[in-house]
Amino acid sequence: MSGHSKWHNIQGRKNAQDAKRGKTFQKISREIYMAAKAGGPDPSTNPALRLVIDKAKSANMPNDNVARAIKKATSAGEGEQYDEITYEGYGPGGVAILVHTLTDNRNRTATNVRVAFNRNGGNLGETGSVNYLFDRKGYMAIERENLSVDEETMFEDVLEAGAEDMEILPEVFEIYTAAEDFTQVRDQLEADGFTLAQAELTMIPQTTIRLDQEQQEKLDRLVEKLEDDDDVSEVFTSAE
Repeated sequence: MSGHSKWHNIQGRKNAQDAKRGKTFQKISREIYMAAKAGGPDPSTNPALRLVIDKAKSANMPNDNVARAIKKATSAGEGEQYDEITYEGYGPGGVAILVHTLTDNRNRTATNVRVAFNRNGGNLGETGSVNYLFDRKGYMAIERENLSVDEETMFEDVLEAGAEDMEILPEVFEIYTAAEDFTQVRDQLEADGFTLAQAELTMIPQTTIRLDQEQQEKLDRLVEKLEDDDDVSEVFTSAE
């Protein structure tokens, strides 16, 4: 995982995302609706719903919002219908980009994503053009401040919990797992008394690309335009 710090990317975009909190809640509500619709309203028996609820907590989404989305999904009637679609392409400097969307209008979403790429130095590719450059992984971050565990002991605890790897940063321990082991590792670390600052299933690039300042600014604008779209759930890049 060397060269790719999700924590730095997460922190770097946090302030901008805080300003768009209302839109973030709307997107997460849609994901909760889908998860509850497919697997039922109980997170203890619906792993997908539990993951989205954890995501909602990380975004400081009120419990009432979560409850409303679950109730809406489990009410009588057909309700709303959404499709999960992934778009793939390249950004400035040849950076690979994955765009996960949840939409009730495929044509609208496809047009908006294409326009965002075309107007911000990117090129939308065919299905499968960059997906193979990413791996589905579990990711967790534990902040080191006030943590009375040395690096060696932490690494042993993480491996014992079932994780694949751990990166050591000055401010956090970044933990990576196989996608299928994520829930088990997360639950074990929490049972061991660790507080997780971040915990999610994500896409990790197999290799990363270092950009110069101009290229990075262009990529930031492209990612921002994509994330501004109501139908876009997540954007992943191979930028270092």
